[in-house]
Amino acid sequence: MAQERFFILFLPLVLVLLVLGYVQPSLAKETQAEKFLRQHMDPDTSTVTASYCNKMMKHRNIMVGDCKLVNTFIHEPLPDVQAVCFQGNVPCKNTKPNCHKSSSKMHITDCHLKKEAKYPKCEYKTQQLRKSIIVTCEG
Repeated sequence: MAQERFFILFLPLVLVLLVLGYVQPSLAKETQAEKFLRQHMDPDTSTVTASYCNKMMKHRNIMVGDCKLVNTFIHEPLPDVQAVCFQGNVPCKNTKPNCHKSSSKMHITDCHLKKEAKYPKCEYKTQQLRKSIIVTCEG
């Protein structure tokens, strides 16, 4: 009888542990650097089409719970973007003192939310540009 109870309780316990093992890694907190890479870096420019922003915003999980009004993807190698941190300081929009502007123009794609778009059907206008970028640098 005791052995029967053990097996009845053992199976749900194993299932709970399996679910926790699967879910737990996704609960880990994303660092600011990881978030920047996910939301703004895409060195491959060959994939930019009219539907680029709609695909990337969804694929990168940028619009969770609401549509983000504007997002920029940078199509340059990461070391080139990191080098911006050693270029001129500029005022930040959020009043922090650690913003830097690139001295050269970079390939970017701006994604602007279309006026009629509402969550969860966020639709974006894709615009490819070459311009200087401003990044916040930490560490």
